[in-house]
Amino acid sequence: MSEQPSSAPAAQPGNIVDPYRQYNFKLVIQGVVQGHFTRIDPFEIIVHHLDHREGTDHATTTTLMGRVEYPPVTLRYGLTESREMWRWLFNAVSGVADRRNVSIVLLNESGTDEVRRWNLIRAWPCRWRSPSFKALGNGLAIEHMTLAYDRLELDDAGAAG
Repeated sequence: MSEQPSSAPAAQPGNIVDPYRQYNFKLVIQGVVQGHFTRIDPFEIIVHHLDHREGTDHATTTTLMGRVEYPPVTLRYGLTESREMWRWLFNAVSGVADRRNVSIVLLNESGTDEVRRWNLIRAWPCRWRSPSFKALGNGLAIEHMTLAYDRLELDDAGAAG
């Protein structure tokens, strides 16, 4: 298996390498960047439907819109140096309903510009998993973190294009 050349400069004295540029998603909590992730499992919106029959008309059913459901979203393969994110997680572990507005920001290939932003309204962490710990590993990594939330909004105001 041959190694492909990396377009990013190697870390050496005088050459600072930003490890977050390899992560194409930022996690922004209450307006502050708290972590970076390489994969976000798909968002899902379910608009439930209700069948309704009027009066004695047995042949016709009208479909009505029911409640809207937003299943939790999972952020995978993350890196963070944030202690605030850990406090938020452990608030949930302690039974504290610490709901926060969160944005998941898609970055361009270079990891510098915002392409799209999804806002999770009143989110809280409901699942977290660490990676395998390795003595030679570096960084405070997250295998995956799942967020429950009340509503999803698409916000393209800050996106170029």
